[in-house]
Amino acid sequence: MLNIVLFEPEIPANTGNIGRTCVVTGAHLHLIEPLGFSLDSKMLHRAGLGYWDNLNVTVYASWQDFLDRCGLADDAGLKRLHLLTKKAQRTYVQATYRDGDYLVFGKESSGIPEELLARYPQRCERIPMLPDEATLANRDSWQAHEQALHPDAERADSPLLRQDICGNFIDTNDYRISALNLSNAAAVVLFEALRQTGFPGMDA
Repeated sequence: MLNIVLFEPEIPANTGNIGRTCVVTGAHLHLIEPLGFSLDSKMLHRAGLGYWDNLNVTVYASWQDFLDRCGLADDAGLKRLHLLTKKAQRTYVQATYRDGDYLVFGKESSGIPEELLARYPQRCERIPMLPDEATLANRDSWQAHEQALHPDAERADSPLLRQDICGNFIDTNDYRISALNLSNAAAVVLFEALRQTGFPGMDA
């Protein structure tokens, strides 16, 4: 079984879609609080259709609670983590996935916190995408909007800038705005992990 981990998800429709994907692939969904919605949300269940009641889902009070309850706090456990971030140099297809691995995705507005990315630099991966210059005609207004929402995103003492000695992270000053929808990103990486593990139980 593969595992999808959503760190503080904010949009119920995304989580509902990801829950549906987990059901049809046999993946376990892990939700790390705080959540931006109630698990009774109509939008959540509408996006998940009738799948939600069949979902294997666990909720955790914090990142540490997740690590402790899943037995991931030691070095061997940490090697099962794949942190998906647009700030990593290594792509998701360069990773090796095994049965039982955990694919971690951050909140829609700001992703996985930089402190966690810097703590696990060798566990970070990204999905390749075109640069903003090639996709957003209104990049400048988008960038101003994002910087207003996250004024400390490019601060000089960024944990990623301090950690960059490993060469794992892209230049965090080259802030990328455009990104895939969370549920699409989760499906892309999950199916690569399933491909690498032989699509267990599926007629592939």
